[in-house]
Amino acid sequence: MTKLKLRPLEDDKPVKLTVELPAAVFRDLKSYAEILTRGGSATMPTEPGKLIAPMIERFMATDRAFAKARRNGGQSVPGSAERSG
Repeated sequence: MTKLKLRPLEDDKPVKLTVELPAAVFRDLKSYAEILTRGGSATMPTEPGKLIAPMIERFMATDRAFAKARRNGGQSVPGSAERSG
């Protein structure tokens, strides 16, 4: 079984947000959803759009500069501006 970073998705009340993605990113999301389903982590096929929030959540949870800035009251972390742009 493939070890993916995302776990099965929880049912949660969503907030509507519209985003535009490059076609290549959407294709990758579709592939990720298919692998997640095939790996037995999901009981039913996962819609690619439902992966975006958990991926962003996982990204922010593992971003050390973000965590440090948050601890410092949202102050800028040196070097973080170069990485975001």
